[in-house]
Amino acid sequence: MNKIQRAFSHGKAFIPFITCGDPSLDVTEQLVYAMEEAGADLIELGIPFSDPTAEGPVIQEANIRALSGGATTDRIFDMVKRIRQNSQIPMVFMTYANVVFSYGAERFIQSASELGMDGLILPDVPLEEKGEFEEICRKYDISLISMIAPTSQERISQIAAQAEGFVYCVSSLGVTGVRSEITTDIASMIQLVKQTKDIPCAVGFGISSPEQARQMAACSDGAIVGSAIVRICGQHGEDCVPYVKEYVKRMKDAVRLA
Repeated sequence: MNKIQRAFSHGKAFIPFITCGDPSLDVTEQLVYAMEEAGADLIELGIPFSDPTAEGPVIQEANIRALSGGATTDRIFDMVKRIRQNSQIPMVFMTYANVVFSYGAERFIQSASELGMDGLILPDVPLEEKGEFEEICRKYDISLISMIAPTSQERISQIAAQAEGFVYCVSSLGVTGVRSEITTDIASMIQLVKQTKDIPCAVGFGISSPEQARQMAACSDGAIVGSAIVRICGQHGEDCVPYVKEYVKRMKDAVRLA
């Protein structure tokens, strides 16, 4: 059992996302420890990019803050190296193909693997273009996480057949961001995945309240929350750690009830 599978092995998983370097890389490191203590099962670390097409305004602004604060891929790798001396929580990078390409795809994935990262999510890489990343990820034992969206009905089984680690189910169309309600039929999307492959499915995009997290976890294997946490980082800056910790604890408690 790899670390990603282990994240889903004790009940429903809660998966927080943060943007590395917002408000600073030192705070990002502290956030990882705090979120693990609060019950997070797996953590998504966003590597900032100047044109994050899948992101809403909250995460876009965090990307801008992180980049202007000097968060580079190499500095983020150094931070992960420090984290791995203190924590073995499952972690995946979420970033854009351009970030990986400009670093050198093999160099990026090999470095991530050597640092002890467990997976990679590239929201702008469709099924048809996964091949070049997939081969390198397999070589270095990094799970390339697939995303399925409400529009990809006939593609869901195709995507599921190649999926590794877990499947990221996008709960709503459009960009990331907090939603007042989530109306997508998540259960049927997940059913299609499970018919094709026995792999954990976690739901993200739009979840912000404990009630939404509980609802989404009830019909899946876990809930992913990004914008609501990134918003707390934006509001509290350098002092955000206890606020994020308390929020993650509430969300994890809600997911446990699913």
